[in-house]
Amino acid sequence: MIIFIVFQPVASNSLLAKGNQAIKIAYLTQTPKVRPALSNLDPIIENKGVTGAELAIEDNNTTGEYTKQNFSIEKFIVPVDGDVAEVFNKKIAKKYAFVVTNLSPDVTNKVADLDSAKEALLFDASTTDDALRNKACRANVMHLLPSRAMRADALAQYMMKKRWTKWFLVIGNTEEDRLYAEAIKRSAKKFNMNIVQEKTWEHTFDARRTAQADVAVFTQLDEDYDVLVVADEQGQFGEYLDYRTWIPRPVIGTQGLVATSWHRAHEQWGATQIQNRFKEKAGRWMEEQDYGAYLAVRAIGEAATRAKSNGLKPIKDYLLSDQLALQGYKGTSLSFRSWDHQLRQPVLLAAPRSLVTVAPIEGFLHPKTELDTLGYDQPETECKWSKSGE
Repeated sequence: MIIFIVFQPVASNSLLAKGNQAIKIAYLTQTPKVRPALSNLDPIIENKGVTGAELAIEDNNTTGEYTKQNFSIEKFIVPVDGDVAEVFNKKIAKKYAFVVTNLSPDVTNKVADLDSAKEALLFDASTTDDALRNKACRANVMHLLPSRAMRADALAQYMMKKRWTKWFLVIGNTEEDRLYAEAIKRSAKKFNMNIVQEKTWEHTFDARRTAQADVAVFTQLDEDYDVLVVADEQGQFGEYLDYRTWIPRPVIGTQGLVATSWHRAHEQWGATQIQNRFKEKAGRWMEEQDYGAYLAVRAIGEAATRAKSNGLKPIKDYLLSDQLALQGYKGTSLSFRSWDHQLRQPVLLAAPRSLVTVAPIEGFLHPKTELDTLGYDQPETECKWSKSGE
């Protein structure tokens, strides 16, 4: 069974008046397989992303009252075993030019490659895969969350500032862990860090045994290191490492000090306002997928307002222009990279309950914008369409 719901905030009569320009957005997601929580302290959140998109619709329509534009969003939630491509073809194609997606990387590209998707612009609000921004890039997809490379570069810049240059890399057993480790190794090379040793976690995920013995033995190395970098995106063992290593060393990566697009401890540059609004609406903290979906809908709204259009081409052209200045509550305006459609943005470096700093770190310079010191810059891109033109 496919669930779809039309969401449109109550608005003034002037907003809904005849002649107002309508911008219709689809929100497409698939119910993910539920992974076991690391502990009973971790709530299972089933609707990540949706509330962020709804909040952005409210903000778009606040501006729309003055620009005579009306924004609405319809949500399409595909069951875990459902056919996303079929839903797109039957329910979304030719009806919506703008589609916010909260899908896995492979399904994102599967949808982007549909013939019916060539006349739409997809806003990827959930993936972090570098491949989707490089060799597997698609000209009809915009990426909202920071890639793994951007996150790894943010950590490396801060480590360089602290002069913690000797890393011990611990990698989990999943494909996502391997991809994160590749990003870490790329950043280490880029910023001249030294990975003194790399080991794959092969012990139990049982917290009691891990706490008592495994971590201490596992982290006993012949060579000293400054930080332990962990690649454990599923949270299977990374939380057990802190305070249990053989020698006292900080943990960074997917646990400990993490690089993220959004964090509940973030309060600067008006972030408190959006945090409170979201929490009042959802009854929980904003997650990364919520932030990604919020930025996607706000980007559409900003472009539609500035371009004074609801057409695909004028809005896409504005999104990829130097004029776009999307506000993301991070102290500087955000914009899309023309070569891979990645949203350039500051990356938060946060401990579990505090914001430590924001990258790019001061002192890392770039001829165009310091934001492009994070991730793949234009000379590095492997996105072929961006080199030959769209």
